[in-house]
Formats: sequence, C-alpha cells, structure tokens
Amino acid sequence: MEQYEHTCMIRGDGGKAIRAILDRICDKWTMLTVATLEQGRMRFSHLHQHIPGISQRMLTLTLRNLERDGLVSRTVYAEVPPRVEYALTLQGESLIPPALALARWAVEHNGEIQASRDAYDARSK
Repeated sequence: MEQYEHTCMIRGDGGKAIRAILDRICDKWTMLTVATLEQGRMRFSHLHQHIPGISQRMLTLTLRNLERDGLVSRTVYAEVPPRVEYALTLQGESLIPPALALARWAVEHNGEIQASRDAYDARSK
C-alpha cells in the first residue's frame, strides 16, 4: 500500500483532478453506458433501451460528460430525421478492463459485504 500513499498528490492540486476523474468514471450511469457501448456504435434510443432505469435526461448528461472527457465520440449524420450515433473512443475502450476487474471484485465479495452490512445494521438497531 505504501506505493499509493501519495497518489492523490500526484498533480500537486491536492487530488482535485484525480477526484474529478474518479467521480465521473465511477458513477453507475457512466459504467453502464460504457459497458453498453462496448458492444459497438449505438443510437441514443438503442442505448436508452439497453440501460435499465436510466432516464433520457440522465443518459443525455452522461453521454455529454463522456464526450467531453474523450471517452465517447458522437457522430451526427445529415439525414432526415437526423441520426446520431455514439461509440467508445480508444480511451473509452481502455476503461473496460479496469471496470471489469472492479465488477469481478464486487461479485466475488458481495456475500461478505452483505454479511457485514447485516451485522452493522443489527448492531445499530
């Protein structure tokens, strides 16, 4: 763990830059959107159908933020009606392996975490 001791101070900004990036990529809608786009280029409506529980507004905000951060590209086709497609950039694709590792960790430790929560809740009553 010692090698990570000063990780948040890397940029000399008290960890502000790292926190902002982690806030974005660790958001549940970001992870679900990135995971869905791993399947390939998609239109907004297709994305919306494949991400359970996300509102159109939240999907719009998530896609805008991912595009701003360079993780998703947005392509507009001059057609009637206009067609817009979203795809992961190379940088966005590079997020898949660590995201899968984190998901794998969550699955492996789910039982232990739930047991800890139950024990905590029982003590708190």
